[in-house]
Amino acid sequence: MRTIFVYITNPSKRVAKNIAKHLLEKKLNGCANIFPMESAYWWQGRIENAKEYVLICKSLESEFAKLTREVAKIHPYTVPCIAKINVRCNEKFANWLKDVLD
Repeated sequence: MRTIFVYITNPSKRVAKNIAKHLLEKKLNGCANIFPMESAYWWQGRIENAKEYVLICKSLESEFAKLTREVAKIHPYTVPCIAKINVRCNEKFANWLKDVLD
């Protein structure tokens, strides 16, 4: 059982909350955190700046492919950032995550 964080950028807090809830209901993440941030990025040949919200989902490696498909279905961005981050969690948290996602 490998614990992962999934980093997902969103255009608004509402979108981030909706995606988090959707993934929680599908049992693809055990916990979600939402943070405001400012982003600078290339889009259509220009540098853009935007206020976004990052959603960090705590999940398991075994759920990443399904989680990615679910986010892609409902995310409003043409090219959403859905990035997997391998993490090492304390055993108690990792066991709790496994239990809630079973």
